[in-house]
This record gives sequence, C-alpha cells and structure tokens, in this order.
Amino acid sequence: MSSKHRVVVLKIVAGELSVTAAAAEFGISRQYLHKLLARYRDRGLDGLDPLSRAPLTSPHATTEQVRDRVVQLRQSLTAAGTDAGPVTIAWHLEQEGLRAPSTSTIRRILHAAGLIAPEPRKRPRSSYVRFEAAQPNETWQSDFTHWRLADGTDVEILNWLDDHSRLLLSCTAHRPVTGRHVVDTFLTAVDSYGPPASTLTDNGRVYTARHGGGRNEFEYVLAALNIRQKNGAPNHPQTQGKIERFHQTLKRWLTAHPRARDIVELQTQLDTFRDHYNTARPHRAREGSTPATAYAATPKALPAGARTDAVHYRIRYDHVGTNGKISFRRASRMHHLGIGVEHRGKRCILIADKHTVTVVHLDTGEIIATNTIEPTRTYWRNNEREPGRWPGSLS
Repeated sequence: MSSKHRVVVLKIVAGELSVTAAAAEFGISRQYLHKLLARYRDRGLDGLDPLSRAPLTSPHATTEQVRDRVVQLRQSLTAAGTDAGPVTIAWHLEQEGLRAPSTSTIRRILHAAGLIAPEPRKRPRSSYVRFEAAQPNETWQSDFTHWRLADGTDVEILNWLDDHSRLLLSCTAHRPVTGRHVVDTFLTAVDSYGPPASTLTDNGRVYTARHGGGRNEFEYVLAALNIRQKNGAPNHPQTQGKIERFHQTLKRWLTAHPRARDIVELQTQLDTFRDHYNTARPHRAREGSTPATAYAATPKALPAGARTDAVHYRIRYDHVGTNGKISFRRASRMHHLGIGVEHRGKRCILIADKHTVTVVHLDTGEIIATNTIEPTRTYWRNNEREPGRWPGSLS
C-alpha cells in the first residue's frame, strides 16, 4: 500500500494529475489524498508509510524495571539450583510487589536475553495420564536417593512427599537407610501432619517384606494404624513419578551448593532445602501455589476409622519382661503395661497415641496387647485379654 501512496503523491506533486483526477484513477478519496500530501510535506516519502495503530502509551506494558528483574531472577534462581521457569519468576515478582507479566511475556524476555536454550520437542503433556490424590494426607510417597559427600562417602537421602500438595514432609540423610529409619521418619511426620490414609512406595526391603512371605516393621506399623499400603509394580518407576522428579529437583539444588563434608552438614542443607521447597518455590502442578499453601488449603484425609483427636504417635522398640510386662514412661511417670507371661521375651514395637498403647510382636506382626492410657494408674491392663488374676498371683 505504501508504494501506491508514493506513486499517486509523486504524480500530484509533479503536476501529472490533479487531486480530483488522482482520486478517480487510484480509487482514493480526495480527503485522504490531502492527508497524504500533508504527511509528504512534513516528513518526505517516509511519511507515506502506514502509521502504527498501537497506542502511544500502554498502562499494561512491561516496564524496564520488571524486565531487568525477570533477568536477575532467572540468573539467581538458576545459580541457586532451584526452579527458574516463567511460573516461578512470576510468583517471585508478585512476592516483591511487582506486577508480573504473563508467562509468555516472561518467556519472550528470557529468549531475548539469551537465557533459554532451545530444547528438542517434548512429548505433549496432554498425552500423559496423571494420577493425583484429591486431598492432603490421602497418599504419602516415599523413596530414597543416593548422594556423595565431599570426601567421596556415599550416603542415602530418605524422603516423604504428600501426593496432593507435593509438601516435603521429611528429608533426612542416612548411611544407609534402614527399615528402622523408615519407621522413625514416618512416625515423626505423622506427629507433625497426622496419619495418611495410604502410603505409596516401591518394593524395596525397607518398605515391604511381602515377597519373602512376611511383614517388616513398617508394614506392622501401617497395619496397626489402619493405613493402606500401596506398592508400585516392579520395574515400573513411573508409579512413583512425583518423587522421582522430586529427587531431580533436590539434586539440582544440592549441586548448586558446596558439597557437604559430613552427614551432619548435609542434614543442615536438607533442612534449608525443605523450608525453601515448601514455602518459597511455587509448584507448577499446583497452579503456582507453594506446597505449604496447597497443603493448608484443603481438609486432610484420614485412615479408615481413624479418630481425629488421635494424631500424635510415639514409637518404641522393646521386649516383654519375664514378668509379662513392659515399663512405659509417660509425662515423667513410670507405668507398667500388662502384656502376658506367655509373651515374655518377645521383641515388640510399642505405638502410643493420645489414648492407647498398641504392642505389636515384631516376628509375627500380631497385636499382642492394647493398653488404655490411664495417667492416674501405675498399671495398665491388656485389653486383648479377659480381666482376671495373673498366672501364679496370690488368691
């Protein structure tokens, strides 16, 4: 169109055509031809190019301050080993009181700054079948991953992750992870967050002994608390996909920091990471909210038949004494749990909540005693037995 405007204006200026004749020949109104002539007199031939229809100013345009901050956040978050995508950058801008542009605008800013490397085409998200718990505490996933200290020592990091919110419930370092560690960290998380309705793990020996025809300590605890145990299919890690991806996030963060010299220093790093992951890192799967926010936003699921006021647990490993009892300290006072002389010498797990102590035989998984907590009494009888005299007691 600009070339047509130039031809007609030059013909008029050269005297070859009048404005009226040019309007008839080129199909342009006389009023518009006069505007073109005025623009030609002011700016020459460049004034005949089509004018931009964009507004002179836009209240929604991204400011230089925001553009600079987008670039700074990308660089600092990447250096810290944490997520630095457009969603995360937008979340940080909003936390700082800045108006965040759309994620597509942030992506264009990063492309212009040369901070996004081209990647091969990925499988579309719509092709994945995603499974996600509807409530917090509906399912907890657990797994452990390997890490190496500065001196080359191999350690293992055990994690518990809420399936719905992605809240990192526990993140602890061990050398190596044992079944006892799984039970202890699980019950510590239960003390803080309440019991889950189910757990999801792989078939590692620290989680299940079913392939050997029995149960391990973790399975005894789950059965005693009426928590459903789910295990992924062998050689199918996609079942635990959330925690597998989480391990990548954790290792990127650890790699960006000085490698810990010992397991104590590593645990300090893990505690820092857990706080950051839960409260300062928006999760893309949670529509940009942090795991802590997502966890708090929805009512919590409970195990089948669970009491809502019995959510804090203590665990202890012990054996039944020769007198058929186990001593149990509570609130600085010693109590004696009646188990039964027929169980003397048996190794047990004691699981105590606000109301009851449940005693599980470690070798069989059998609940051999339940004792109601009575703070004013020294002796708590076994509710699994009919009341009566102990064998050999005085008449």
